[in-house]
Amino acid sequence: MANILRKWVESDKREIARLGKIADKVQQYEDEYAALSDEQLKANTPKLKDRLAAGATLDDILPEAFATAREGAKRVLGLFPFRVQIIGGIVLHEGNIAEMKTGEGKTLTAT
Repeated sequence: MANILRKWVESDKREIARLGKIADKVQQYEDEYAALSDEQLKANTPKLKDRLAAGATLDDILPEAFATAREGAKRVLGLFPFRVQIIGGIVLHEGNIAEMKTGEGKTLTAT
């Protein structure tokens, strides 16, 4: 029984590390996107759609798409998604369920 539990915990650690690497890529755009005008930030969406039309996958554009949404949330809602909320969003994007504690920002995660 202990081996099964250990494997489950190790698998969770690996998954969190994988998701953390993707969240790091999203966060790398923070300064660049904060410096954009509203019009420039808005222009990111059609560019991402063009990349999809050219054959890119949703996973390929995920960091830029999430970074765009993150900066948009900051400007429009006055709320800036934290790392845990980015990770939760990635989990939802992948079709999985994200369990979050009270106060961790489930509503913002789902935006």
